[in-house]
Amino acid sequence: MNKHALAQWNIARAAIILVAFCASSAFAQKLQVEPIKPAEPAASAAAPAAGGIQSQSIFEVKPDASADPNYAKQSNAERQKVQPGNNAPIWRQAGQGVEGYTSLPKREAPEAGFLMQGVTQYPGSRLTNAGEAWRQVRNQVIIPYGGALLIIAALAIGLFYWRKGSIDLHAPETGKKIERFTYFERAAHWANAIAFCTLAISGIVMAFGRYFLQPVMGSTLFGWLTYALKNAHNFMGPLFAVSLVIVFFTFVRDNMPAKEDITWLLKGGGLFGGQEVPSHRFNAGEKVVFWGGVFALGLIVVGSGLVLDKLIPGLLYVRETMQISHMVHASAAMLMMAMFMGHIYLGTIGMKGAYQGMKTGYVDETWAKEHHELWANDIAAGKIPAQRTPPAVSSAHTVQV
Repeated sequence: MNKHALAQWNIARAAIILVAFCASSAFAQKLQVEPIKPAEPAASAAAPAAGGIQSQSIFEVKPDASADPNYAKQSNAERQKVQPGNNAPIWRQAGQGVEGYTSLPKREAPEAGFLMQGVTQYPGSRLTNAGEAWRQVRNQVIIPYGGALLIIAALAIGLFYWRKGSIDLHAPETGKKIERFTYFERAAHWANAIAFCTLAISGIVMAFGRYFLQPVMGSTLFGWLTYALKNAHNFMGPLFAVSLVIVFFTFVRDNMPAKEDITWLLKGGGLFGGQEVPSHRFNAGEKVVFWGGVFALGLIVVGSGLVLDKLIPGLLYVRETMQISHMVHASAAMLMMAMFMGHIYLGTIGMKGAYQGMKTGYVDETWAKEHHELWANDIAAGKIPAQRTPPAVSSAHTVQV
């Protein structure tokens, strides 16, 4: 190539570079927009159409200032043209407390328009940045310590059964039956027991299932199982609340404290000795379960559960309300389950004859004298009727005292 042709080529190359530079500058100038303002209802629908929020959109990509100094000013729709799937402006607005559009009534959901918790205040707000605090309490306190409590309770029951076995009668049965529970009392108890077991099993699976069921079942099947149990839990909760109220008023009279309860507690109910301590219809241990589990913990579990189900009218249902309710509900539920595990054990395999009393309503006279001597004495003295169910409703049991 001669010198004349080389000079023409250099001039043409310089012209091409100049045209490309001018074109890129004009394109960059065209992309400049005003600072981001709160999105209008119509504008909020543009983002999904341009690519939608993807999982990687929560990570903000740092711009190349030399390529586009106005990168941070781009709207989400324009950003999708350059980097599809990068929704950094949306998350920047959310972090700044910009309120988005929601179809929920403002008076019922004052924070619904805010994507992140704690970036702004609303009427009735008490806490900020509570989301991470709730997560830490759940994952580092409630789950490990609650799970440990249930395991310790189960191991203690298993150890006790291994060493002591079922509590048997010391004297032979007489064949004389005493009515311990009426039909209504048994119906109330079984309704409450079925509701409690459903709630306990579903709650355990939802809280701990990912550790012992998901690795075996797989994510898909485990997801369907937890979804079904979550709905069962939500619907069974109000039924448990109603049955708990009925159980309380049905048995409260016979669970009032008595002076004999102190002796029973000091001697541990005779569980570690050779003879039980005399008690009335319900001993001190059963009364502790009644007042501590049914009344106190039941009131807390039911109250917090109704909040989580959004069944309390007039309450402001916001994130912090649900987080506090969940922590209270889960903690009380763990304590209730641990307490009722002992109650269920003694009412089934732990004490011979106890389950028959709740199944049929009747116990043998020997069982009554050995396990509830004061109650049996009151029946023998005529202070308490041995048969409380009317004959037309009672079963074929022959009651003799």
